[in-house]
Amino acid sequence: MAGADRPSPPLERGTVPWLLAAALASAAPHALHLPPWISALGAVLLLWRAWLWQQEKPLPPRWLLALPVLGAIVAISGEYRAFFGRDAGVAVLFLLMAAKPMEMQTRRDAIALVMLAYFLLLTLFFYAQTLLVGAWMVATATLLSAVLIRVHGGAQPARAIAALAARLSLQALPLALLLFVIFPRVSGPLWGLPQDAFTAGVGLSERMSPGSFSSLIQSGAIALRVRFAGEVPRQDERYFRGPVFENYDGRTWTMAPDAGAPPPRIELAAGSRRAIDYETTLEAHNQRWLLALDMPLVLPADAVLGESFAALAREPVRQRARFSFTSAPAFVANREESGRMLLRSLQLPGNVNPRARALASGWVAESGGQAPERIVERALALFREEPFAYTLQPPLLGRDAVDDFLFSSRRGFCEHYASAFVFLMRAAGIPARVVGGYQGGEINPVDGYLVLRQSDAHAWAEVWIRGRGWLRVDPTAAVAPSRIERGVAAALPVGDALPLALRIDAPWLRALRDRWEASNNAWNQWVLGYSPERQRSTFARLGLGEVDWRPLAIALSATAGMVLLALAAAAFLRQRPRDPAERAWQRFCRRLAAHGVIRAGWEGPLAFAERVARERPQLARLTRDAAGHYALLRYGKGTPEDLLQLRRCVRRANRMHWRSPMNEDEA
Repeated sequence: MAGADRPSPPLERGTVPWLLAAALASAAPHALHLPPWISALGAVLLLWRAWLWQQEKPLPPRWLLALPVLGAIVAISGEYRAFFGRDAGVAVLFLLMAAKPMEMQTRRDAIALVMLAYFLLLTLFFYAQTLLVGAWMVATATLLSAVLIRVHGGAQPARAIAALAARLSLQALPLALLLFVIFPRVSGPLWGLPQDAFTAGVGLSERMSPGSFSSLIQSGAIALRVRFAGEVPRQDERYFRGPVFENYDGRTWTMAPDAGAPPPRIELAAGSRRAIDYETTLEAHNQRWLLALDMPLVLPADAVLGESFAALAREPVRQRARFSFTSAPAFVANREESGRMLLRSLQLPGNVNPRARALASGWVAESGGQAPERIVERALALFREEPFAYTLQPPLLGRDAVDDFLFSSRRGFCEHYASAFVFLMRAAGIPARVVGGYQGGEINPVDGYLVLRQSDAHAWAEVWIRGRGWLRVDPTAAVAPSRIERGVAAALPVGDALPLALRIDAPWLRALRDRWEASNNAWNQWVLGYSPERQRSTFARLGLGEVDWRPLAIALSATAGMVLLALAAAAFLRQRPRDPAERAWQRFCRRLAAHGVIRAGWEGPLAFAERVARERPQLARLTRDAAGHYALLRYGKGTPEDLLQLRRCVRRANRMHWRSPMNEDEA
């Protein structure tokens, strides 16, 4: 009879907790991004299965389980409004993993669950590729190896199973490291799906309205890391430029489309020979801006400089990436500007903020319209001398948002001050615009990188003055200079909520955080950042020169095939011992295993026979006979007659495979 027709042995009771642990370890991390009802349903199914095992109760019929599972799959499709894609697909896999233990009765079911756990574990990389996720995946993969050992090896001490699984993982480590170094790298994200893999971007957006930055500051997530080739710039020089907002509808600032202006012209300021070389590691934010230090002089090969001086990638940044720049902290930007750009930087919506317009008109009348610098200073003096407050919890503003802010609430965050300042400048006839980005940051003393978080998000202003070009003006510095000099936490009043990353004051906690973030950065730089360029440089250092990935892939495939063939041959030879007594004993054990009586790898023949006598009394005499003859042949003074009797026991076991039920008399 073909082996495919042979029924799978029943699942041992002692393997169920191991399989439930495997299902939990592979599925639990996904609860962080799944809808609560899906996570709750999965938890209920796993707890139900554990209760059934503990109470030794039968499993529900499969048709009864299929109905709610199919209903949940339909609900998942409605939840994500799609059935295909990253999120919906992972949710279905999560649900199947939670439901599979409810029908787990044979060894084949157990193997299917482990394979599903491997696949579900792999999908964690769709959401995060951090050092913590990598450690979790290695630990869970080792657990899955232990589960396979328990399923195939039978009952044995848990410590022995764990030790063998750990040893297998350690033995695989050198080969994994070798393949990581030499396997051809691919450009672009490996872990992502085109439909919805990039829907969740964190960071600055293409729009700015009151509250945009104050909500972003609540996140302590890292936006970018910077490593400077030389001296680190001062705190008040660390302006990293992102989106530039030029269109205003009375409440929301948006980016303007390319106006076809001449290429930007940036040069070092007179008397300044200081340019800064640095490398940034930018987190994925699903936008094109690269957050270069103001103002960029030299860009990466695949980047362009927008007409508003923002360094832009050709495609949205959808994976962590490194970029090299040269910037000028003291600069002259577009000393001569196009008329279209200047006109765009003067536009205001009609019939809004009449008091702010009147205030700006008064400043123009006082200055005679000849000194725009004086008007800029008047606006900064207004913020500096009047009782304005810097806070993350400003009151709501009405239709005339700038008037309400300037003359009533006087409480706001950086976008309030930048927006009001630019409105005043445009009302006074001075071209101006709002710039978004990040400001400040802190040096991690462990690895020397400057770390900028989402909580360092900032908005400032630019004005254009004839003969001087675009000048950076930060109205927030007039209200809360400590924001620019020492960061957000130093500028906020007592009682304003801060993200956890900014509330860490204890030196030991800060040191622990720095070490953890430095470890993650090393993981990002050397593991996740092992790009085709870095692989080529590694080969060059090893003296391999320029290696084409095509012959390298062919060589790796051929080598892997030969290694697999060698391992398969070794395993086959190991399974066919030359000792005739050993071959006969293994055939006997395989016949019993086909009927659910599985001998553990560590179990001796006599101990196995005693266990069979306890669990299957009807097989006691046959197994004791076979085990006794084998023990004499293997460990004692066996005779050819013992080998003959052992082979007769094998033939008796072979005749029983079609009899049901098996019993000693029939044997």
